[in-house]
Amino acid sequence: MATRTATASSSTGSGPPAAYPTGWKDSDDAVFHADGTLPAPPIALCEVQGYVYEARLKAAMIAEALGCCEEALQLREAAQRLKARFHEAFWREEIQCYAIALDGSKQPCRIRSSNAGQCLFTDIAKPEAAARIGADLLGEAFFTGWGIRTLASTEARYNPMSCHDGSIWPHDNALIAAGLARYGFHEASIRILSALFDASQFLDLNRLPELYCGFRRRRGEGPTLYPVACNPQAWSSAAVFLLLQAGLGPHIDAAARKIYFNSPRLPESIETLEIRSLKVAAGLVDMVLTRHAQDMAVNVRHRAGGLEVVAVQKG
Repeated sequence: MATRTATASSSTGSGPPAAYPTGWKDSDDAVFHADGTLPAPPIALCEVQGYVYEARLKAAMIAEALGCCEEALQLREAAQRLKARFHEAFWREEIQCYAIALDGSKQPCRIRSSNAGQCLFTDIAKPEAAARIGADLLGEAFFTGWGIRTLASTEARYNPMSCHDGSIWPHDNALIAAGLARYGFHEASIRILSALFDASQFLDLNRLPELYCGFRRRRGEGPTLYPVACNPQAWSSAAVFLLLQAGLGPHIDAAARKIYFNSPRLPESIETLEIRSLKVAAGLVDMVLTRHAQDMAVNVRHRAGGLEVVAVQKG
């Protein structure tokens, strides 16, 4: 398994010393066992396995393009071995989810977290596992109406005002939405896009902050702000584009100068979306996407350089 190597000294029975690497959730208590105790390092995070898996596949594509076919084959085989080992090591039937991590003794940390949702983004999750995780993330323990919490409300260290144990991070939600769309759960993906869009309507300049608190949505009230969240924040700015990508399903074939939209969707709160100056190779296009009751229309207003726009509606 891919690991994040810790630099802390060996731990006592009460858990490891503070301040050791735990991935993007870098709070001291972001990774823990079901009873709330902190695990001994080094820590192998579930989503990091996915990053390594997809990195090997992408590296194989580069190797193949360079004519290094043997290296490409080795990278793909390594990726598939990791994918098979990952499910066996991380899937926990008792929580119907991937464990957030393995501790230094390779014991799983059996808690339900948003980390498992990022495993869908990299395609390392088995389809049946992805279905269960997706349903859970859109259930009451995670989904607030403003987005998906970093941690299920049933877990020992859950706190909707914590940095990583119950708050909502837009970039985390965008990765999960893209992962759900990748496995074909488009309506779930759109629910996340809609929730974050609604949250933005209550925020200064409609700008998503680094994170906000994980309290449940209440009529007439906006999301509860996290006092020290960065705003603006690069992750959150990028999240907007990935959320839209998850909904619209674009695929760009630069060599053929074609832009495909595969079963594009928008939430009810967004009727039209205008895309200006989208550049592909030497071409450029302006277009407007309009939501209808059963489908979406893609209207090209201007294009240059021989670009073709194709909308594909699937059942």
